[in-house]
Amino acid sequence: MNILNIEHISLVYGDKVIFDDLSAGVEARDKIGIIGINGAGKSTLLKVVAGKEVPDGGQVVRQNNLRIAYLPQMPDYPDDVSLMDYVEDGNGLSGGEAAAILNSLGLTDPGAALSTLSGGQKKRAALARVLVLPSDVLILDEPTNHLDQEMISWLEDYLSRYRGVVLMVTHDRYFLDKVTNKIWEVSHGRLYTYEANYSGFLEQKAARQEMEEASWRKKKSILRIELEWAARGCRARSTKQKARLMRLEDLKNARAPEEEATVQMESVGSRMGKKTIELSHVTKAYEGETYIRDFSYIFLKNQRVGIIGPNGCGKSTLLKLISGTLAPDSGQVETGDTIRMSVFSQTVPDMDGRMRVIDYIKDVAEYLPTKDGLISATTMLERFLFDSGMQYTPLSKLSGGEKRRLYLLKTLMEAPNVLLLDEPGNDLDIPTLTILEDYLLSFSGIVAVVSHDRYFLDNVADRILAFEGDGRIASYEGGYTDYREAIEKKTASQPENAPSPADGAPSGRGKAPAPDGAAEVDSRKGWKEKGTGKKRFSYKEQKEYETIEETISGLEEKLSVLEEDIARHATEPQKLEELMAEKEQTEQELSEKMDRWVYLQELYEEITSAKA
Repeated sequence: MNILNIEHISLVYGDKVIFDDLSAGVEARDKIGIIGINGAGKSTLLKVVAGKEVPDGGQVVRQNNLRIAYLPQMPDYPDDVSLMDYVEDGNGLSGGEAAAILNSLGLTDPGAALSTLSGGQKKRAALARVLVLPSDVLILDEPTNHLDQEMISWLEDYLSRYRGVVLMVTHDRYFLDKVTNKIWEVSHGRLYTYEANYSGFLEQKAARQEMEEASWRKKKSILRIELEWAARGCRARSTKQKARLMRLEDLKNARAPEEEATVQMESVGSRMGKKTIELSHVTKAYEGETYIRDFSYIFLKNQRVGIIGPNGCGKSTLLKLISGTLAPDSGQVETGDTIRMSVFSQTVPDMDGRMRVIDYIKDVAEYLPTKDGLISATTMLERFLFDSGMQYTPLSKLSGGEKRRLYLLKTLMEAPNVLLLDEPGNDLDIPTLTILEDYLLSFSGIVAVVSHDRYFLDNVADRILAFEGDGRIASYEGGYTDYREAIEKKTASQPENAPSPADGAPSGRGKAPAPDGAAEVDSRKGWKEKGTGKKRFSYKEQKEYETIEETISGLEEKLSVLEEDIARHATEPQKLEELMAEKEQTEQELSEKMDRWVYLQELYEEITSAKA
């Protein structure tokens, strides 16, 4: 039973259609992940469901007394309030319950003033505040941002055990695998529903796209045949001919399946000499606490290193030591003469809002050298989904995700041979993350990346540097799952709440395989015979060819009558159910007959051509 229904939602911002007649239902205990490229409307959909934004058309129907708790991507924070007062906010919980959640999210001082916390700590406090609210529906926008692996694992377990509905946007693909039982994909103003977690979504989406392509190929074939028929000067003198002309108009107005625009990256870099980056007995401390202790490491050419550990352990500090923006207290960091580094920081550096997109990139370089020659800044912007219109837009008009994508392009335009990435997954959509993963695998140079995204690390890293407490950093071969397996072998028992391969994190390149390109389901009974030299009708096919158009017209007329009956009996549930079932069966019959008609018509044309 649905506790919440989205009914024919439409929304337009300026000249951009965000939602075009979206409808979906939410059942009790659903755990739904929302996926789509930046700008598709994921966060906006959450706001509409939460009642924070009103659509231009349609409505959200909620069950009476439904309690909704909403975590926005950028929460507002009050002044002059303690952490505990902010989280409890009159919810009537015992301090112990709230403190336990805060502790699980790394916030151990409930009396601290909220204003003294970092941005990441505030976001975790906002998450705790939402989790302690009595609710039937949790709506969460990027809940895993600013969480380390241990916290993410805790949140996975918490949401899996939560007895209400979860509706969330997140880029963490293992998190989606572990928590969700349904995926909503927002694309080109439409909403596609998949009864699956993320891995199942990948398979079902591939199957849906294949079916759409097959359907479009069939429509094009029918359209060609119908246009040839119309060109012969046929007139609508009979019911059958009128139906064919109406079908022709419908086919002319049909839209091809829309392909998602994706970021296009090419591996570029500068030549690297023999000496790379060498850290020798490096130590770094702040205010009496040692974050990095006696660490030595030599980066190999073309190595991709993932850096992991709890929040605040010193991961970003290590990147600063590598880049030379921070000096060690003791030890040495030596960098080869040919090393050219680019740093992609955790937060986007301040941008002059008055500057145009094109000028922001041209400040770095007007052309980028690639294996195929020079590529202009304009072309690179187009590859990063900034079309000619957007390139002259002021930076102040860009969304957070668009700014981060633009910052990523600027980093790559510097043509480095060493890339230092600090939490690259923040505010990047899953399609862009996937393209970035492929880019890094082909990158000619060294990659060092701080990330809590286990899927990303499994796809990219061939070495893990793990902070293990007291400033100690250990090195492990492979990606994140390989690291977890090594830890399990070392300890001989799995720590409580730690992620494991059994949690849905496959080893190796993490991506779920698309289904094999199996042949289309063929109701035409003989479609492939054309390729084997068949040039004549059988007796049965001849009789079928002579009557099939009349059969199709009859089915189309039956559908028309059924639609009128459905409208007439809209308030009679039992009758409506019978009519809907009959309509579905008739539509299936019509689809099969149309497939058969295309086969017979093309076979007829081959026979006629052979005789000529």
